[in-house]
Amino acid sequence: MIVTMGRQLRRLATPAAVLLATALVACASGQSRPPAGSAEPDKFLYDRALEELAEKHWFTAREYFREIVDNYPQSAYRADAKLGVGDTYLGEGTTEAMVLAQNEFREFLNFFPTHPRADYAQFKLGITYFEQMRSAQRDQTETRAAIAEFEAFIERYPNSALLEEVRLKLREAKDRLDESDYRVGLFYYRAKWYPGAIDRLKSVLDRDPEYSGRDAVYYHLGESLIKMNLPAEALPYFERLVNEFEQSQYLEDAKRRIAELKSGHDTHSH
Repeated sequence: MIVTMGRQLRRLATPAAVLLATALVACASGQSRPPAGSAEPDKFLYDRALEELAEKHWFTAREYFREIVDNYPQSAYRADAKLGVGDTYLGEGTTEAMVLAQNEFREFLNFFPTHPRADYAQFKLGITYFEQMRSAQRDQTETRAAIAEFEAFIERYPNSALLEEVRLKLREAKDRLDESDYRVGLFYYRAKWYPGAIDRLKSVLDRDPEYSGRDAVYYHLGESLIKMNLPAEALPYFERLVNEFEQSQYLEDAKRRIAELKSGHDTHSH
């Protein structure tokens, strides 16, 4: 295909353009190959790939990594090059590239399940979904997939040096999913459909009691229970809000509710 393209350009272009096209064709066909007579051609390719990767030259880096994967089956760099291919797709960041990155990291885990960098592959697999997570108001398919891959990491690689970073990413992904469900509960609350609000808000806490934004869940759950004339059930949620959060936009209102509920004052007018 490259040769055909070069011939077509020669027929149509000026002499200067012909020289450029010839150079491009030569570059495209030979840039990912080591110099003739190289003592360690796979190392040469790998080092060049890392240089290009560091410069965010995704396509060029991928060509070097691919050369190792496809043509050096016994190379000590082959597994790392496989990861490198995935990294180049991840770096591109498009939806299509993310799918290709997922394929590379999954294949690595299938081909090299006991490799010392298998944890890295699992981490990056989670990142391919994490980077595609949508806002809380939108579909959360990618968020759920990221959570599943990060949880798989924690189960499989409890001693990994990447564990803390994975936990932070997992917390962020869970918070995104929790916020999505909280917003549904808040919509029900504002629509004054309190049974629906109570069910949805309780489900957030049941699924993830460590949700970072649970102060808002506590507050609106307590308020919904008050609206349903269930003050005794509401009180513990306000108390949890006060006990667990030193700072919250709901803190003063929660303290006021606790005082009202404990004094037996009417709370429906609040």
